[in-house]
Amino acid sequence: MRVLVLGGGGREHALCWALKKSKSIEKLYCIPGNGGISEVAEIPQGIDLKDFEKLAQYCRAEGIDLVVPGPEEPLVKGVADFLQERGIKVFGPSKTASQLEGSKAFAKEIMKKACVPTANFAVFDDPEKARAYVEKKGAPIVIKADGLCAGKGVFVCDTLDEAYQAIEKIMEERIFGDAGKMVVIEEKLSGEEASFIVITDGETFKALPTSQDHKRLLDNDEGPNTGGMGAYSPAPLITPRLREAISDKVIAPILKTMKKEGHPYFGFLYAGLMIAKDTPYVLEFNCRLGDPEAQAILPRIENDLLEVITLTFEGKLAEVELKESKDWAVCVVMASNGYPGSYEKGKLITGLDKAKEIPGVIVFHAGTKKEGGSFYTNGGRVLGVTAFGETLSSAIDKAYQACALIHFDGAFYRRDIGQKAFKHLSKS
Repeated sequence: MRVLVLGGGGREHALCWALKKSKSIEKLYCIPGNGGISEVAEIPQGIDLKDFEKLAQYCRAEGIDLVVPGPEEPLVKGVADFLQERGIKVFGPSKTASQLEGSKAFAKEIMKKACVPTANFAVFDDPEKARAYVEKKGAPIVIKADGLCAGKGVFVCDTLDEAYQAIEKIMEERIFGDAGKMVVIEEKLSGEEASFIVITDGETFKALPTSQDHKRLLDNDEGPNTGGMGAYSPAPLITPRLREAISDKVIAPILKTMKKEGHPYFGFLYAGLMIAKDTPYVLEFNCRLGDPEAQAILPRIENDLLEVITLTFEGKLAEVELKESKDWAVCVVMASNGYPGSYEKGKLITGLDKAKEIPGVIVFHAGTKKEGGSFYTNGGRVLGVTAFGETLSSAIDKAYQACALIHFDGAFYRRDIGQKAFKHLSKS
């Protein structure tokens, strides 16, 4: 098969890495790709992911059998519908189904209909009414821009003043543009977050290995939110009993309700959860794999990923037994100085070959470009250094051993990725 992956981050490098191993792969492409992806896939030049017509022309010209979108934006804008209407297979949800991520208000209403546990909420398109609601409810409270904001549209407000400022920034200053036309205001949940991702044909689903992300920039979950500073898999927080509860109380009812509402969901579905007193509450849904969760999850899947995707298209997902490695995986994100704010690009990256010599280490590229045989920084999150070990401790040690060998000006990474798992291991 000739397969095209859409996207250019660490998640897409992990997808390309996994797909490249398939016995069914004839040729692999990626748009726009990155420095690391260029070593495993062909990267066509001059195609903008926003130009669906040009993308379709390229797929027809190259005889692409399957398109696998990585990021949410093309899906929310309808790339699956557009390409499939032109006879090109896409592994991802429709434009309407992608509103589970594209509109927080849509997602909350679907959760309400499906009786999925989530925080109590209200939706507003008028800032004055939003402020009045906040005054009535009090703090702490959570303010969310309705649309896509690259992971930056959620404000956890501990005081009323913080909540008022969030409403002003989102709805009046429009710091997120049209994504801030509406806000979802909800109660603040307390507990521990985890990621639960499934592959689904709209009815049947199979859970991928569990994982836990580290959203905050600094150690001990301090500092601003980011796209994710690291992840590990499996997540011992999600016990077998809890895994079953998530499947029965979250995934199954949401898929059933989406189908009933006329929006059957197909592809990867990601539930961002808050676990409180052994009960899963949905914070958000995403219409794709997580990043950096994918960099810890995909290498632990022992199945041929392309074969699993093909069987999903054929309605045979129920026959698939997903097999996951017994090893732990830990991914540490190396970021540019200044991220998630402004940062410089074009810094030479050294030590990649030395890091990859460590057994069980894979370096996934995110914000990189390759010029003249060398790699340079080209984004905020630059690399995802993934390591495997028979124990969590050994995987952590190897990941940080590899990070210590990699250098670029201003390199920054958290030093505590995976540590939060140990308190759950001590209980088992």
